[in-house]
Amino acid sequence: MPQELYIISLVFSCLALLVSIVTAWLTLFRKGKLVITQPAVVFFGPDGSRFDSKKNKVYLRALLYSTAKRGQVLESLHISLQRNESKQNFNIWVYGNKGDLKRGSGLYIPQEGVSYDHHFLLPEDGTNFAFLSGSYKLIVFAKLVGRSTFHEMASIHLAISDAQAAKLSEPNTGIYFDWGPDQQSYQSHIDMKLEKESDFEQFLEVMALKKMQPMQKTSS
Repeated sequence: MPQELYIISLVFSCLALLVSIVTAWLTLFRKGKLVITQPAVVFFGPDGSRFDSKKNKVYLRALLYSTAKRGQVLESLHISLQRNESKQNFNIWVYGNKGDLKRGSGLYIPQEGVSYDHHFLLPEDGTNFAFLSGSYKLIVFAKLVGRSTFHEMASIHLAISDAQAAKLSEPNTGIYFDWGPDQQSYQSHIDMKLEKESDFEQFLEVMALKKMQPMQKTSS
């Protein structure tokens, strides 16, 4: 074999080996990190589908994804909510989509990501946290399997006005913060639920029973 062909063959072999090493590192060995997108919506208010809980919660929806091909195993999520000198951790994590919520107890996050609703609740034996007027800083923390420390994933700044705080003191009332990509800021609005649907259903049942009573008396 001529010397030139031997050198060219050796160079291509080295390049192929280098490509194999880089590919193996990117797909098998590189850990990467867990990332969260800008939450599309954040909610402060009572827990429950009808806002009927006495305890407040924080809700947000965002995409979690891994920067590495091998993915990440998320052990837990929690948030810290700060208002001036007040600070409260919401450490009960529930995730999923409407009608299919699960208690957070570990979640695999692939490179392509997963998008869920994330609900953060207060402990049942803890005190409630009132949403008063002021500036808020919401920090999302994640803990990966095998890690001993929490990783700060996002820091979000929000505000509640005096008028909004007065509304939030009323029952069955919450506040939504919707992300505006054009303005790169959150727009807030108050949402108030009406009386429970179950009360209306009970009313219909009572009215139906009253209508049946005269029919029963006639037949007897």
